[in-house]
Amino acid sequence: MDIPPPPPPPPVPALDFLTVISEARRIVNAHSRHFLALSVLFLLPLSFSLTVYPTLLSLTSSAGPNSAAPQSLLSLHHRSDSSNTIAATLAFTAFLSLFSLFAASSITHSTVQGFYGRPVKLLPAIKSIFTSFFPLSVTVLCIQLIQGLILAILGLFVFLVVKLVELIWHRIEYSSPYFVGFVALITLAFVVIVFYLQVEWALVYVLVVAESVWGFYPLKRSTYLVKGMRKVALCLNLFFGFAPGILLCASSMHSNTGWKSWAFVVEIVALSSVLTMFMLLHLAANVVLYMYCKAIHGELAMEIAEEFARDYVSLPFDEGKVPHVVSVAYT
Repeated sequence: MDIPPPPPPPPVPALDFLTVISEARRIVNAHSRHFLALSVLFLLPLSFSLTVYPTLLSLTSSAGPNSAAPQSLLSLHHRSDSSNTIAATLAFTAFLSLFSLFAASSITHSTVQGFYGRPVKLLPAIKSIFTSFFPLSVTVLCIQLIQGLILAILGLFVFLVVKLVELIWHRIEYSSPYFVGFVALITLAFVVIVFYLQVEWALVYVLVVAESVWGFYPLKRSTYLVKGMRKVALCLNLFFGFAPGILLCASSMHSNTGWKSWAFVVEIVALSSVLTMFMLLHLAANVVLYMYCKAIHGELAMEIAEEFARDYVSLPFDEGKVPHVVSVAYT
């Protein structure tokens, strides 16, 4: 009696944007309470402040003295308002930077643990902040240094072009459409370059936390790992850039008196919650993208072989669902 041939193996899912999002959701749902706690601690203050800050800024700027007041009092009030606005902006920026680093280190650490099927606990996630804060800070400074250098080069190019035009024509109209278009073109070039670098450096934060590297090295390694997955990284940056941006634009379209209504409070709470969800999913998706990039370059299988030392490893992304099986071939 002939033995029937075995059924064909299930098709391997394509490594695309939807697959990365799906795997990130699996990890988050498998440890929903843990990620909820981290989101409340670090992401919710971020999203709430981003949602409320434009309204508070408009309220403080609109509140001013009577126009019939003496000119000296008006000028003094304007100087005081400008200094208060600068101080508030600096404090707000520092707050965003700190909580962004806290969220990136803790959530990235927990997502890596969840991907490998290790225990995901709150205390180790909090401890990862202390070990990753300095490397993340230095790496962010390196990124800003490169971006500032690019901006300085483009600014120098504009300056040289302006001086060259002045030498030839002895005069330049800064309000002319040609000059405005030229500056807009240079600005667009800077935005495109920065966005391209964001795609190339999509794995930087994950590398700092997962591989304990910092400085310029994570930038170089991220550029290497993201090869072959640039389209996915581009889609992730576009999706998690435009969707929260639309929410923030919606939150800034409030009148100065709208904050007194209950509808405004409900809207702020809803927007903050949705924005928190986007931030959490973005951080988890970056970790999944990092794992897929390592798998493409043949690094993930070796790590699993060294850690578990067996032929087949089950990665329990979610309870009650079919686990993902990684086959390790030894040579």
